[in-house]
Amino acid sequence: MCVGKAKQAFVKLGVDGEVVVADNGSTDGSQDIAHGCGARVVDVEEKGYGSALAGGIAAARGRYVIMGDADGTYDFGGIGPFLEKLREGYDLVMGNRFKGGIEPGAMPALHRYLGNPILTGLGRRFFRSPIGDFHCGLRGFSKEAIEQMDLRTTGMEFASEMVVKATLMGMRVTEVPTTLATGLRSRAPHLRTWRDGWRHLRFLLLYSPRWLFFYPRAFLLIAGLGGMLWLLPGERVVGNVGFDVQSLLFAAVAIVVGYQSIVFAVFTKVFAMSEGLLPKDQRIDRMFRYLTLEVGLAAGLGLFLVGMLGSIVAVLRWSSASFGPLDSSVTLRIIIPSVTALILGIETVLASFFLSILGLKRR
Repeated sequence: MCVGKAKQAFVKLGVDGEVVVADNGSTDGSQDIAHGCGARVVDVEEKGYGSALAGGIAAARGRYVIMGDADGTYDFGGIGPFLEKLREGYDLVMGNRFKGGIEPGAMPALHRYLGNPILTGLGRRFFRSPIGDFHCGLRGFSKEAIEQMDLRTTGMEFASEMVVKATLMGMRVTEVPTTLATGLRSRAPHLRTWRDGWRHLRFLLLYSPRWLFFYPRAFLLIAGLGGMLWLLPGERVVGNVGFDVQSLLFAAVAIVVGYQSIVFAVFTKVFAMSEGLLPKDQRIDRMFRYLTLEVGLAAGLGLFLVGMLGSIVAVLRWSSASFGPLDSSVTLRIIIPSVTALILGIETVLASFFLSILGLKRR
């Protein structure tokens, strides 16, 4: 059915095309059916949705590739709009089932009203993508563009990776309305709601270190710094609640954790770019231009010296009391910021060396 519709579309559109079926271990005899309908069946050894698609895409010989599930849910007779957009110069053309129409029962309510909207919304927010249906299985792209993407995932998240990388690489991306039918499935679908939903979410987070590490922890760092500055002069009372050195200690922890996470976000971004998982980012190039190893070492040493100076002041206060008991409310207001500066100084020095190592490959 799917092969026949695609061939009819070729004739109608005047396209010299082929139908490629990627198979990585089906046991239902669908390979023989595809052969009989005139399709070219490609055997893919590695298991997984993404692996099967990658194998089929690699075997395709055309300039453009339009992919879709061969279970009757997508109308391969309606590939004309996809081909039209590709000929206009778009690198990736996504179908949008929410604009084209979804037959009753074709998509579970949990996917239609919760899973797809949330994951697509996160993808649009994280990567500023124009796509309104990240997980539509019917999509078209140029062979040149898909090779440049260098897709790596092997599971269901392959669909998200394609959209994310095309967007991050500045490719021309658009979408056209398409339909989703109930199909002709004789078995349960391979999609597992919670497992595959988590895999998509995990992928979106891992490919966006800013949202996973930077933004939440930057807020934590700013809040901790603000709390420390607020509490340094003395105890603060809000209503009937008092905030003293105990709260100051938690503010210091927030600063350290926030700083560590921000540095880790930079590490993740640089490493992903070095390994080809993410495209180059001019902001990172500028960072390496100005935040050199020497600058990092100087900043780290400066923080360390501030911490040492505060520690010396605290020891002198202790010595003036003959190394006896001290008023902790006063002393800890010196010790806590000093220890925080010492920790940040050492972390800055170590982070500067590690970033320089990561930067060697880029240069």
